[in-house]
Amino acid sequence: MARGWKSAYVHIPFCAQRCPYCDFAIVDESTRSGVDHLRYIDALVSEIGMEGPFEALDAVNFGGGTPSRVDPALLGRVVATLDEQYGLSGGCEVSMEANPEDWSPALAEGLVAAGFTRVSFGAQSFDEVILGALGRNHLPDVVAAGVTSARDAGFRTVSIDLIYGHPAETESSWRETVARSLVLPVDHISTYALTVEAGTELSREVIAGASAPDDDIQADRYAYLCEASAAAGFDRYEVSNHAKPGHACRYNLSTWAHGEYLGFGMGAHDHRWGTRSRNHRRLDRYYADISAGVRPRLGTESLSDGEQERDEFMLGVRLAAGAPMSLFTQRYLSSAEGARFLSAGIIHVQSDRLVVKNPMLTDAVAREALSVSADDC
Repeated sequence: MARGWKSAYVHIPFCAQRCPYCDFAIVDESTRSGVDHLRYIDALVSEIGMEGPFEALDAVNFGGGTPSRVDPALLGRVVATLDEQYGLSGGCEVSMEANPEDWSPALAEGLVAAGFTRVSFGAQSFDEVILGALGRNHLPDVVAAGVTSARDAGFRTVSIDLIYGHPAETESSWRETVARSLVLPVDHISTYALTVEAGTELSREVIAGASAPDDDIQADRYAYLCEASAAAGFDRYEVSNHAKPGHACRYNLSTWAHGEYLGFGMGAHDHRWGTRSRNHRRLDRYYADISAGVRPRLGTESLSDGEQERDEFMLGVRLAAGAPMSLFTQRYLSSAEGARFLSAGIIHVQSDRLVVKNPMLTDAVAREALSVSADDC
């Protein structure tokens, strides 16, 4: 079902400042004066009008950047435009990312009125030392207040994001973060290992001699989170995502199942079967193309059915439900690499899907699959 869902991603690039680990396409408002949110929303509405026919949307996700920095009425214009252009299916999930320090009861009520049904707070940690090291601007108690006001305002699903494995983080710090997360009235938790991306402030610090995240420690942190969240009633439906029954993120499920989605905004990507496209990451280039009346494309890539099945496999093995038994999956199982993992019990076939038993071995399975040719699928 998830692959059949149709979804849209809307990129809101504005941030109060760039976090040291971030390599996303953002507009850092601490270094750029005169940022005009209205102009950007006008451009988004124009871009949506340039897209061809598509089916009704089952999920819409506003990411960033920091969507919570933009007035709910402006974000609501985008939701309304998507509804006018394509239609929002019954029960459509309309989700957004938010920073805790932006949140208020009035903002929550405005977003619900604008059509949002799901919010994910960038909590990252409940340790003030780690929050400082990650460049975050909120204190731990602000997260709980935001979650409560979102729940009171009527959001159907409330989620938090956590980052684990900063060198300054201790085992007791992480356990406290997990404990404080699980007592909140949240329905969903996303967890990400801190990664050193080239060109970020964090990467420059590591090059200069600062400690890098330790893979073994991060594996221990992840294992503890999986154990603790399962005991609290959360199901892991994808490597990084845990949800209470009925609250798995529809947008996440559709993209990991290699479903089709539209992408709007600076740096956004979209996917139709056989075609992947991406937008310009620079705001000036994005505006220039919109003003010229053309889609702000940085590039478009066409793939064969075999290449698409390979990508579907690479994404699908991250899901707890596994990857579908496509021609590529069958070729992988008959390859030396697939046979070795199968005999070792690392993967197995369940309900006509290939499932990775230990989520921490997902990347290893995906890397081995890259050596399998997709040309004959």
